[in-house]
Amino acid sequence: MLYKYADDTYLTVLAVNVNTRSDELQHITDWATTNNLSLNLSKSEEIVFVDKRRKHKIDLPRTLEGLKRVQSIKILGIALTNSLSVTPRIQHLVMSNAQFLYALTILRAHGLCDKALQAVFRSVVLARLLYTSPAWLGFAGTQDRQKVRGFLRRNVRVGFCSPDLSSFNELCTQADQNMFSKVLTFKQHGSCLAPPTHACP
Repeated sequence: MLYKYADDTYLTVLAVNVNTRSDELQHITDWATTNNLSLNLSKSEEIVFVDKRRKHKIDLPRTLEGLKRVQSIKILGIALTNSLSVTPRIQHLVMSNAQFLYALTILRAHGLCDKALQAVFRSVVLARLLYTSPAWLGFAGTQDRQKVRGFLRRNVRVGFCSPDLSSFNELCTQADQNMFSKVLTFKQHGSCLAPPTHACP
């Protein structure tokens, strides 16, 4: 299966078809050449997703020539490991947002009130935490969720985050429901999936 978002292309090959990876890559290269494009293998990566809960040993397929194999990959801004863990994403979010909190400290020192600081926190820090949460929350483990909850509790104590704010799980659930509601009410959704009624010139 091939997924394309702007200039990002993702090729997904099932384990039963692992021997076709080289052929599929060549198909993409040929398509790019036909359409006056070039496939930059130096910017391309391969990741093999495995279920590490299985007890028996898994023999990974050989690496493809010219293609770097990685342990984690970023898909549309979401970092995933080869065991479908989002721990690197959670760690990055907490660390990068912690750096932003220094800016809030400076704003407070210059007289910005707590209500305004909390508005900035919601619009920047919380928005970054909830970004695409419907897509990755299911991969978050207990420790990942505890790390985010601890981060939010610390910001409640210093006044950057409102104590009336819903829990992180509730916020993610609301984000998931909002996205699902938009999908249900999107009138053109069905027409996007329908086959064309005529051939393009």
